[in-house]
Amino acid sequence: MEDRIQKLARALKWGWLPQMVDWTTQQAIAIQQIPAPTFHEQQRALYVMEQFRALGLREVEIDRFYNVYGLLPGQRPSRWALMLAAHTDTVFPAETNLAVAHKEDFIYGPGLGDNSMGVAGLLALAAALKQQNWIPDCDLWFVATTREEGLGDLGGMRGAFDKLNMRITSVINLEGLAFGHVYHAGIAVRRLHIKATASGGHSWLHFGRASAIHGIVELGAQITALRPPQNPRTTYNIGMIEGGQSINSIATQAGLWLDLRSEDSGALQALEQQVYAQIATLSKPDLALTVEIVGDRPAGSVAATHPLVLGALAALAQVGVRGTLESGSTDANVPLAAGCPAVTIGITRGGNAHRTDEYIETKPIAAGLQQLVLLTLAAAQGE
Repeated sequence: MEDRIQKLARALKWGWLPQMVDWTTQQAIAIQQIPAPTFHEQQRALYVMEQFRALGLREVEIDRFYNVYGLLPGQRPSRWALMLAAHTDTVFPAETNLAVAHKEDFIYGPGLGDNSMGVAGLLALAAALKQQNWIPDCDLWFVATTREEGLGDLGGMRGAFDKLNMRITSVINLEGLAFGHVYHAGIAVRRLHIKATASGGHSWLHFGRASAIHGIVELGAQITALRPPQNPRTTYNIGMIEGGQSINSIATQAGLWLDLRSEDSGALQALEQQVYAQIATLSKPDLALTVEIVGDRPAGSVAATHPLVLGALAALAQVGVRGTLESGSTDANVPLAAGCPAVTIGITRGGNAHRTDEYIETKPIAAGLQQLVLLTLAAAQGE
């Protein structure tokens, strides 16, 4: 794979790149301007579908998850296929102000990097292959997935992988802000919605009765006292707390949302069991604690020595970047958990992801597109 990358880097002409960088940036902004909270990606999907059709991809369609599919046939279409993917959903509510601001080599806008730039990179790859008449060896499936963020639980990629897994042998997943990194391991994630219920009452008249909020707060305090292992890296986060009726009412209901993560499924299970033990200790006749599993992202990995991983690192080296290997929670978790080789790479750099002052850097986009083209054409030749 590394030799292929080097040969491609010498053989390909890059005169088209500056214009493609501008086009990609404009596409990222156009995509970002369409609200797409998780589970509400339809309008953004329709835009991507129009772009797929305009770029001449075949078998373009939207499924029930609002995933968008497009096929670029290869020279040997019956051989096998490679999936290129990027998620369309965002963490921001539909009413979020999506105005963008340009400042020198930075562009600011909610969701611009995560993951409008990733989707724009997907479109740019298809555009470059068509424009330069580069026909890959195998079929390429371009998929704009949904439900990657929040409580989406990778639902879009799960549906897309179920649809295509009998045709594809590897996956290249795109995240807009991950340039310079190669994610080859997907961490395990478990998400719990823990609810407390109690009889409640008046804060003065019924003082001493069980309070749902007091129960949830006590549980939260116990959770934050947990010390998960550093190796394998294992973490927790209470992301949201809710409940109560008024300041002078003993709460009848409350809840917290807990995110548990680990590089190792066994370590994650052990941490989760500690939480369940705490819940059992705090539960009593007048305070009921229940758990709903709202997220279960599978773990998986491909060896650092796998040709796809080495190819991704080699593609970065060809654009002057020393890549770093990473683990994380992305759409690639799904194929990795199923034993399908997958890597996640980026198009540019930036910062403040999941904040309204999120930004991208414009200078790395050219190199980001180069590495994507090199890796895709090399991976399309097989191992």
